[in-house]
Amino acid sequence: MESYDFTGKRIILFATSGGSGLGKTAEGVKKIVPGAKVENGRMLNGKVSEADVKAWVQSLNL
Repeated sequence: MESYDFTGKRIILFATSGGSGLGKTAEGVKKIVPGAKVENGRMLNGKVSEADVKAWVQSLNL
């Protein structure tokens, strides 16, 4: 990520596995991509349906 310019971009984090959630991932990513808007997204593990994922993506107002 360090080799790209993310200035003015929106980065929405998500994970497909992990017991501890997103934790402090956003804080770490913000250090790597200054100028980007980094947001915690959602855990997409377990029994998340395709409809749930579509609804979440639509809610992001991309």
